[in-house]
Amino acid sequence: MVIRTLSILALLALSLSTSAYALTTLETSVDRNPAIEGEYLVLSIKADDDVDNGSLDTSILLKDFIVGRTSVSRSTQIMNFDASKETRWQVLLAPKRAGIIEIPALTIKGVSSAPIKLTVSAPGSQPQQMKSLFIRSSLSSEEAYVGQLITYKVKLYLAVELQRGVLSAPNVEGAQLKQLGEDIDTTEILDGRRYRVIERTYSIIADTPGKLTLSGASFSGDVLVEAARRGGMFSFNESRPMQAKAAPSEVTIYPIPSDYHGKWLVSDLVVLKEDWPASQTFEVGVPLTRNITLLASNTDETSLPELSINLPEGFKQYPEKPQRQTFVREKQVVAQLKQTTAIVPTQAGSYTLPEIKVPWWNNQTNKQEFATLPARTITVSSSSSTPEVIPSTVDTTAAKSHGYWQVLTAIFALLWLSTLLLWRRHIRKLKLDHVSPPTTTKHSHSETPSMLGIEAACRSGQAGAIILALQQHFSAQFANKMTLAEIAGLTPALGSAIKQLQQAAYSPATQHIDGQQILDAVKNCPMVARKTAKSALNPLNPL
Repeated sequence: MVIRTLSILALLALSLSTSAYALTTLETSVDRNPAIEGEYLVLSIKADDDVDNGSLDTSILLKDFIVGRTSVSRSTQIMNFDASKETRWQVLLAPKRAGIIEIPALTIKGVSSAPIKLTVSAPGSQPQQMKSLFIRSSLSSEEAYVGQLITYKVKLYLAVELQRGVLSAPNVEGAQLKQLGEDIDTTEILDGRRYRVIERTYSIIADTPGKLTLSGASFSGDVLVEAARRGGMFSFNESRPMQAKAAPSEVTIYPIPSDYHGKWLVSDLVVLKEDWPASQTFEVGVPLTRNITLLASNTDETSLPELSINLPEGFKQYPEKPQRQTFVREKQVVAQLKQTTAIVPTQAGSYTLPEIKVPWWNNQTNKQEFATLPARTITVSSSSSTPEVIPSTVDTTAAKSHGYWQVLTAIFALLWLSTLLLWRRHIRKLKLDHVSPPTTTKHSHSETPSMLGIEAACRSGQAGAIILALQQHFSAQFANKMTLAEIAGLTPALGSAIKQLQQAAYSPATQHIDGQQILDAVKNCPMVARKTAKSALNPLNPL
């Protein structure tokens, strides 16, 4: 009964005190003074009453400050039956200029706060080692040609715990800007203070000559800082907004030299490489694979020109789509173009494959140079399984073409029959020589979707579809793009099957494809375990 009476009296006292309570004071404070031009500080406004959010008008601050987000909180305290309420605003302000700036008085319900004199320093006037967060940037070169790749590195230094944030790229007009690789998260010690450092690299390629101006990368986010608890001896972490910006940069861009000839390519070093079979003697109708790789240092993959590959009469070529990529190796940006071409000799004889030449501008010596592959002489012989047949000469063009295709059809048919007989003889020999199953660990092919694709392609009987399905299957199994030459080198059975498919694909006449032979070759091929690449870098935004 006594407890109930006391509770009623407390409620009555609270209601009476609340109705009599009204706004009497309005206090303002900032979290730091002096401040830095362009960097946010926190303006706190405290009212000793429960006030609506919209009662605070901050438009008066727009003259001298950039006004950011505003947060509102409320609290109520009861002590000895006396209730007190409080409304607190936190407003982000960034001074627009250096000097002495006054934060004017703010008014709510006729109650005004006192103005605050704020000292604002110019950007960069505060020593960086005294800051808890700052940005440094650097350029690989302050001079470049049109189309030349230069790198822009940004380092964000943090001496406080990052809660969330965004690192924005610099603003630049008249150039292509692209991030290279992933962010690198490390630590550095400056003047005895340990910083967490987040490093990001951008590539910049200018489109036009002249002066290229970069505004500087910027950071905006929230960090956790230690703040003293009011009226207590303990501290706690609170979220505080912070921002930083790198100093602007300028690059001089030169035009393409007037004495340069060819498609424009500027680099530190350009190299042409070729993968070619060890033998220099080939057979009519037997395809061979030619891989040519163009590498260029400190340039972008889009700047690499298409390779012009000319062949003499007596050859047919079937180029694949060029593969382009840009990667970083030993802190150098490297662009790569890889061109794979299937070449089919159609006539016997001695041939010279012409030289391949790619012009480029050396930005170290300021001279035009050439990356070359020398000319190559090869010999093409008639098929070993049949004597060479020379079609008779007929006056009309139609008769010449008709006789030519008849000879080629006969050659391809004999080649296919010879391959089939050799393959069957090889299978019999394997069965006699091996009495126990092989000990090499194999992965199951039949359960993979790519294997089902091979089976469907074999049922269709189309050589092109089977070749594509084989490349997709083995590329997925080995976690790397596989060419036909690489697949053929896995086992003799796969080599024979791919040779059969290429002959069928490049022959003018329809040839039979042994789908079961191809499936057996794939299923009997030992595989390796897949590798999964995982980045060890931490993301910039942990949340």
